[in-house]
Amino acid sequence: MRFFWTFFWAFLLTQMLTYVVSSMNGLTYHFETGLILSIGITILLFVITLIIPNDPVENH
Repeated sequence: MRFFWTFFWAFLLTQMLTYVVSSMNGLTYHFETGLILSIGITILLFVITLIIPNDPVENH
């Protein structure tokens, strides 16, 4: 379920970002660009969570 929600929010935020940036640059909006970016961002987020350790921190 976490995969779905992560992709869902990455998809929505990336589509909004793609629309705003293309509008500000005077270009046409492409749905496929936002879709490809959201897939890449989702994969990147899961890779980052695998790299960051989840061990408890020792008190000094």
